[in-house]
Amino acid sequence: MSHKISIYTDGAASGNPGPGGYGIVLISGNIRKELSQGFKCTTNNRMELLAVIVALEALKHDNCDVKVYTDSKYVADAVEKGWVFEWENKRFKKKKNSDLWNRFLKVYRKNNVSFFWVKGHADNNENNRCDKLAVEASQGINLFIDEGYKSESPLHINGFN
Repeated sequence: MSHKISIYTDGAASGNPGPGGYGIVLISGNIRKELSQGFKCTTNNRMELLAVIVALEALKHDNCDVKVYTDSKYVADAVEKGWVFEWENKRFKKKKNSDLWNRFLKVYRKNNVSFFWVKGHADNNENNRCDKLAVEASQGINLFIDEGYKSESPLHINGFN
């Protein structure tokens, strides 16, 4: 039996880079789960992608039919237009967020995943809920460190931020 799952995701970063977070709503039948996490310094694109990764990693079964709804063109287009597979073939040379894209590809290939772009801050209640979760997470007190984020700032590289 194939499980049918709807995933809604959003990412946020204040300052971009700056404090960030992701929000996720997973729905399977009458089961609903919400997830969120905040980070000290990251980017919006990293949070958008990390939301999808964490959501897919949270699935209890493989070979699920998964529909991912995101307001991130960066994520949706990279997959649906096949760019990420070209980047992978080139070992992500000169591509940002390669740590997350590699992590994404491992979990993506375990399921039948389709992406659907939704307009952000519009009439999609689940996307709006994810946005609220992401923003609240980014404003939390116990923010995590985004270990894969590499700023181009010399201060960040030297560990002064």
